[in-house]
Amino acid sequence: MQSLAGESVVVIGSGIGGLSTACYLADAGADVRVIEKNEQLGGRASRLEKDGFTFDMGPSWYLMPDVFERFFADFDRTPGDYYDLEHLDPHYRIFFKDGDRVDITPDLERTKAVFEEYESGAGEALERYLEKSQENYEVGMKHFVYEDRERLRDYLDLDVARQARGLSLLGSMQGHVAGYFDHPKLQQIMQYTLVFLGGSPTNTPALYNLMSHVDFNLGVWYPDGGIGAVIDGIAELGAELGVEYDTDRPATEIKGRTGGFEVETPAGPLQSDLVVSNADYAHTEQELLTPERRGHDADYWDDRTYAPSAFLLYLGVEGDVDDLAHHTLVLPTDWQDHFDQIFEDPQWPDDPAYYLCVPSRTDDDVAPEGHSALFVLVPIAPGLEDTPAIRDEYRDVILDDIAENTGTDLRDRIVLEERFSVADFAGRYNSYGGTALGLAHTLRQTALFRPPHRSAEVDGLYFVGGDTTPGIGVPMCLISGDLTAEKVLEDHGLEG
Repeated sequence: MQSLAGESVVVIGSGIGGLSTACYLADAGADVRVIEKNEQLGGRASRLEKDGFTFDMGPSWYLMPDVFERFFADFDRTPGDYYDLEHLDPHYRIFFKDGDRVDITPDLERTKAVFEEYESGAGEALERYLEKSQENYEVGMKHFVYEDRERLRDYLDLDVARQARGLSLLGSMQGHVAGYFDHPKLQQIMQYTLVFLGGSPTNTPALYNLMSHVDFNLGVWYPDGGIGAVIDGIAELGAELGVEYDTDRPATEIKGRTGGFEVETPAGPLQSDLVVSNADYAHTEQELLTPERRGHDADYWDDRTYAPSAFLLYLGVEGDVDDLAHHTLVLPTDWQDHFDQIFEDPQWPDDPAYYLCVPSRTDDDVAPEGHSALFVLVPIAPGLEDTPAIRDEYRDVILDDIAENTGTDLRDRIVLEERFSVADFAGRYNSYGGTALGLAHTLRQTALFRPPHRSAEVDGLYFVGGDTTPGIGVPMCLISGDLTAEKVLEDHGLEG
């Protein structure tokens, strides 16, 4: 990068996007300070440490290792300079609630054989599906993820049209997957990655079949120490580049514009030439900016489709949980009702699909000897009533369901229990309606239809994170930091 020497930047929020932007701008010569509302860096990728147990509170899947390699390579470093990776086998385990159990492993031939057991010809169909998924991934990442096409005319370019030819740009994931597999369980296996995008099979564009290449071909990994170790690594890189960090310092208002910003905080104002907000986009506009400085009004945010919130149980338990893999999914044979209870008729799901993460299967350091650390995540609608009484009741529902459908009874072995749900997402992260992820990846909220990286009303104010392009997920937020930094450099007549 060329020089931003002499420019000062305040980054509000230390999620992956904020930390990424800070690294790129500091590398370009800017004087960068990251301020964080909470007691630790990482945003939604927080870490819970208590009584010898350690949990990733948010993201727990390390996917798309190529994105992390590219990020660190931009600074002449590698992920291995900061953390070690282990390839998980199985990638994940699925318990269907009719008694079936499926392991997805790094061995594609083995997975094809599993598919063939459910449907004749499904093994070859999987191979064709993954070929298409890989094509979409390689073209999509190069031309539509790492390049921020923020205007409609950017898509009318002949070269763009040529690259897009053959991509699964339109239609839903439900329709796309059904074109390859008839068996509903195989369709569910191919669609489960939608939980990382905050959508359902019927409202997520077919383009996101590229996630199957991520899953089956690139693999599922575990960074030693969890996603928290990745946060530590990126923050350490930033410090090496000169980034300064302030935790327990929320922003309360953004005043001024290019060359004369003042970010108000309880510890006093911070002056800067530029501001990048990695706080929730709606919170930034509705709470930190006066009405005339907002790019979107309250109706805009109220009309968006949001990714689910979650009901989370962080559990320290005595003994092992041998039937559970590091990543385990528990799925009803028909999960449409669960999606309907998130997107169509919001309510606490009565037959939930959910996810269990057991990092202690891979990492001895996250639980005391003789114990297991795990968490349970149930996707639920944002904005639901979330009271202690409801949590108590639903906690029992989920623990009963785990015992019935995985053969793992945790109920009498729990020595540590913490809960996190809608109200906590709203309170800790200022997330709209308590969404766990932000704006869902519907067709009308993908690419140029997501809010922009540049403020439309305030010169020198930029946005980064899951609500911007390229969207939700740790790798995407890492890339969004690069894209936001590129906007800053462009506005200063520089190139990244």
